[in-house]
Formats: sequence, C-alpha cells, structure tokens
Amino acid sequence: MSVVENIRFRLVDGVSDADFRERDKKVHLEFMAQRPGFVTRSSAVSADGEWFVVVHWATQEDAEATINGFFGAPETQDFLAAVDKTTVQSGSYTLVNRS
Repeated sequence: MSVVENIRFRLVDGVSDADFRERDKKVHLEFMAQRPGFVTRSSAVSADGEWFVVVHWATQEDAEATINGFFGAPETQDFLAAVDKTTVQSGSYTLVNRS
C-alpha cells in the first residue's frame, strides 16, 4: 500500500524564507528523490510562516527506511538546521484514493 506522510513546522529565527526554499529544494533533489520507493514530494508555506511538506511513498517500509536515515544523512543537515524542532508535527497515512 502507498503511504502519504506529512510534516508541519516553523523555521528557526534568522532563517529567511528564500534561504529555506533553497535548503528545501536541495534536500528534495539530493536526498528524498533519490530514496527507494519515493513517489512525490510537495512543500507549501502558509501566510504566517508555517511549512507543510507532503511525501508519497510506494510502501510503508520505504517511508520508514528514509526517516530512519534522514536525521543522520549529510544531505539533510542544512535543512534540519533551519527547522524549529519544537514546532514539528507529523503524520503517516495509508493512501486510499488518488485522482
């Protein structure tokens, strides 16, 4: 079964929106899109600065393998340094319908 994961967060003080967009693009291209089972990834930001990322995976195992390697991967460190970890909220869902 396909899996959809989401994460919501804010940036640490001092990181500009433009700077984070570059970090987000880099983590997408250099890490996420290279992982087995990756399907799609989208990032969005609200008017008040909350970020929302949605990632689709082929299987739950693919999603878990990626998250298990995410925090220690060299390609993710700039991205992680910009995220206020106290604001992180995430979820994992089984995809039941795709249009």
